[in-house]
Amino acid sequence: METLAVTGGPAGSAPRPLRRDAQTRREALLKAAAECFARSGYLVPLEDIAERAGVGRGTLYRNFKDRMALALAIFERELDKLDARLDPTLPLDRAILDLVLGGAEASALFTRLKTEMPFDDDNVAAFDQLGERFMAILQPLVERAHADGTLRADAGAREVMLAIRMMGGLIRPYRSGGDMHREVTEALSIVFRGLSPR
Repeated sequence: METLAVTGGPAGSAPRPLRRDAQTRREALLKAAAECFARSGYLVPLEDIAERAGVGRGTLYRNFKDRMALALAIFERELDKLDARLDPTLPLDRAILDLVLGGAEASALFTRLKTEMPFDDDNVAAFDQLGERFMAILQPLVERAHADGTLRADAGAREVMLAIRMMGGLIRPYRSGGDMHREVTEALSIVFRGLSPR
């Protein structure tokens, strides 16, 4: 799979950081792609994404080889955000609630796109890598929950990730903030009973 957002350098070398203007264009493309995918689905014309980002199609292809690369980059960026906002000192139930509500848009987008994306072995492997990274981000939270006795000893980052994904499936854009918070909180109380020590 092609390395994303690499500027020059021999094959196999580490990616060089993008210039500020190139990084700004790349971020605009990711934001536009997320909006277009959410509104029109995975098969939205790439010209629409470039236009919404205020760049030419050539700029899009210099950054992303295809729409799958765009989708993967969107979810990589969401993991970056999740990593930055996760507070491993929070109680497990509070941290899960924050992650579900904070990642509501990304979760809704993932739910939509996973039914529309064509998955071959390379794509499955790329999404599996995203799942592995998600679990690595959750690991300090899991270790703390094991230490304070709020998470079953046989439950780990995978189970916490699955709980977050299941509750993310409850997110509906037409729900008001209060309704969504209440529904996710109710679901968390059910899920957390399964994660807690007996």
